[in-house]
Amino acid sequence: MNFEQIYSPNPNFSNRYISPEKLFSYLQTNFSDYIQEIGKSFLDKPIYKLSIGSGNINVLAWSQMHGNESNATHAMLDLLTSLDKAPEMRDDMFTKIKLDFIFMLNPDGSEKWTRLNAADIDLNRDFHNESSKEIRFLKNLAASKKYDYALNLHEQRTIFTTDGIHPATLSFLAPSENVERTITENRKKCMAVIADVYNHLKELIPNQIGRYSDEFYPTSTGDNFIKAGMPTILFEGGHFLNDYARTGTRKYYTIALYYALRAMTELNSGITGWEIYQEIPENQETHYDIVYRNVKLNTDHHCILDIAVQYREIKEEGKEEISFIPFVMEVGDVKKRKGWLEIDCTGKKFVCPTKYPKLDAVVDFKIED
Repeated sequence: MNFEQIYSPNPNFSNRYISPEKLFSYLQTNFSDYIQEIGKSFLDKPIYKLSIGSGNINVLAWSQMHGNESNATHAMLDLLTSLDKAPEMRDDMFTKIKLDFIFMLNPDGSEKWTRLNAADIDLNRDFHNESSKEIRFLKNLAASKKYDYALNLHEQRTIFTTDGIHPATLSFLAPSENVERTITENRKKCMAVIADVYNHLKELIPNQIGRYSDEFYPTSTGDNFIKAGMPTILFEGGHFLNDYARTGTRKYYTIALYYALRAMTELNSGITGWEIYQEIPENQETHYDIVYRNVKLNTDHHCILDIAVQYREIKEEGKEEISFIPFVMEVGDVKKRKGWLEIDCTGKKFVCPTKYPKLDAVVDFKIED
């Protein structure tokens, strides 16, 4: 049986937004024997580690280091829900690995749906300074025993594609250990796992799997963990066509997580097949969410141009789901970029309080026939 046949989303978390308190209550109710509080956030929220499995292959993973990236939290919840339907698959995996999974490393940012923590620190750029409490908890756990693999789980913006046409629904990276981007043995271990995941998913979401830039970031978590000797794999969940709630991304993120863990049990720190990693296309930055083409402005002179718009995800008070607020990103000749939605405004009327749309401002114009 393939995992995709048994995939089931956790019905308790249908929104892209996950309330920390709801997550904490769910974990305490359903996994009290498996969870442990490893610390408290800047605003004194608990940070939980779930430990599952009895195998000899030790894996460390964490979700929502950036609070506005919930797909990995969903993926772990969905993985556990799905494997409940297939106990043989579950037992086969968890007798070979022991997984320590940190849910919501940044619960303060998760509550507000922000990238940064409550002290306005990007945890993924705080490896050396340790200005945040949360990064210290992660590093302490990573140092507590020898982990054979780590999974650094993130999401990426809708701007990325694999080929200028298809969205980068999933992207992976075996991070560099130095500025020269040397392909080391630890990177090959990561590449082998990613290659196995790619082989399983490339038929399910053809042309939608990318490879993230391997530029070395001297202050980032994944680069420093692998530099210190722990093979660390980056996941990036991205856009799925006509699905800003990312339910499609969530599904394939979960499937990728399962096959990554399974590959670790099969490879057992081996590097077989690592070369396939290099066949995965690199991410390209090619798209906006919306591009209005051939907009005729209400100016004294003849002026026709394009307007590019990108959604910003904002958690509004009193709402259980995030809101997508359109912002103007570029005005003029936008032919080098495409839109997931393209609107031809030829012969239509531009209605706006001002003559020109304002950059980096909420969309306040309309296009009328």
